[in-house]
Amino acid sequence: MSPTMQLNHTHDVTATSWLESANAAGCDFPVQNLPFSVFRRTGSSEAFRGGVAIGDQVIDLAALNRAGCLEGLAAKAAGQCTQPVLNDFLAMGPAAWQALRHALFALLQGSASATSVAAVRACLVPQSAVEYAVPTRIGDYTDFYTSIHHALNIGKMFRPDEPITPNFQWVPIAYHGRASSIGVSGQMFRRPMGQAMPPGASAPVYGPCARLDYELELGIYIGQGNAQGEPIALDQAEPHVFGICLLNDWSARDIQFWEMAPLGPFLGKNFATTISPWIVTLEALAPYRQPWSRPPGDPQPLAYLESKGNRAQGAIDIQLEVWLETAQQRARGLGAARLSHTSFRHQYWSVAQMVTHHTMGGCNLQPGDLLGSGTISGPTPQEAGALIELTEGGRKPVILDDGEQRGFLHDGDAVILKGWCEKPGHARIGFGQSQGEILPALGN
Repeated sequence: MSPTMQLNHTHDVTATSWLESANAAGCDFPVQNLPFSVFRRTGSSEAFRGGVAIGDQVIDLAALNRAGCLEGLAAKAAGQCTQPVLNDFLAMGPAAWQALRHALFALLQGSASATSVAAVRACLVPQSAVEYAVPTRIGDYTDFYTSIHHALNIGKMFRPDEPITPNFQWVPIAYHGRASSIGVSGQMFRRPMGQAMPPGASAPVYGPCARLDYELELGIYIGQGNAQGEPIALDQAEPHVFGICLLNDWSARDIQFWEMAPLGPFLGKNFATTISPWIVTLEALAPYRQPWSRPPGDPQPLAYLESKGNRAQGAIDIQLEVWLETAQQRARGLGAARLSHTSFRHQYWSVAQMVTHHTMGGCNLQPGDLLGSGTISGPTPQEAGALIELTEGGRKPVILDDGEQRGFLHDGDAVILKGWCEKPGHARIGFGQSQGEILPALGN
């Protein structure tokens, strides 16, 4: 069994921290979590460097490294986190990731010595006083399409007689995305321009996207890579995954549907992708593993995508929400409106299957590469992970509490993704949030 699936002392629900904000009910970042990011003080000229969330604070790993609070492999791992990106730390592999996380857990526990507490406290920076950057140098970004509920919802609109393509139940489908336009939460981007074919028209038109949408996804960070030509077996896939973040795959639907046949998404997807700043490690998510299954009547995976370990614990129960804050709500001081709530456990293909299939042809993944899970939709209409599903292609607009309606997104809209794991007997593990805001198209 992969170490990322095993429970250990860092998952003890009774463990508390000397930092009181980490023990608060509903806290995303208790001592059992300890997710990673890169940060600096807001508005400063400081270099970005690695940080770990605890309560409402960030542990400055560069300061902690200088303070000499760590030793052995944990100290070497922290040393790699003093850089502006975490690629070299991710490349060290699971033993180093675990050594640093466990050492931090020991320093932050309520039972830590007074000397340790004083040293670590000097390395804390309030989250309210920092800004974040994309935590790795993303060499490649691949976006999957792995929710059968999303595929069915979309397919029924355009191909009611055959809503999913024959390959969907056999292959974890994906396309190669654009890494340069990935931004961290707080990203603001312009409505994309492009070419689209209006309904009933005989020729396409050029102009601002008229059907702008979000997609609720998770981002999967590759840790150690693989050599070109050497595929990663399914039971070895998870040790190559460092952790998970929230990901919004913004989509220009009118541009997308006109351009994507026969080669797939291009301008409809490459203008912006917004991720949350924190990477939650697979180890922290161990209590929330669930059996992965395939309905008996569906095709079962081919041998290279099948294993007892994946069947036993391949799914992860991550609760996910989408919230919308309009410009009008913002101006009136109103709160954002929740649009949907679902769970990652419904996904048709697992994280390990995505990684394994990605490498089967000989592709070499590299530390810091990012995979998108594909839109995450559940089996009920309220669990849809995109506006095109919630509104049935814009025909049935969502009505917000203040009376506003949305078939697709307007300029000034901000979409907020939230994620967490929670169940009796285990600590809540939060992901923070991913927020992105739409600006008018250039020249509009």
